Amino acid sequence: MPPEFARAVLALVARIPPGRVSTYGRLAELAGWPRHARHVGHLLGHLPDGISVPWQRVVGAGGRIARPGTPGADHQRLLLEHEGVELTASGRVDLERYGWPGAGEDV
Repeated sequence: MPPEFARAVLALVARIPPGRVSTYGRLAELAGWPRHARHVGHLLGHLPDGISVPWQRVVGAGGRIARPGTPGADHQRLLLEHEGVELTASGRVDLERYGWPGAGEDV
């Protein structure tokens, strides 16, 4: 992906407030690259050295944590819970309640 994709996505991730989440697909769309959710996931999974963004605030479609049962997913769940985000036993976040941006919310 071109560098402007990475810049746009990372800028959006940095804007997700604590206690809120967005999805890979929504971020791709907001960055101007609809249907590139997998590229967002790859970018966040391979952040360049020195880049620190709240990656834990990005979840899969339907509010699910990717790769449930793995150490990374468990860590993401703990980070989200620390921010006050409630997850179901199956590792899903209620996007109506915690989704960013919400209806009528500016990006």
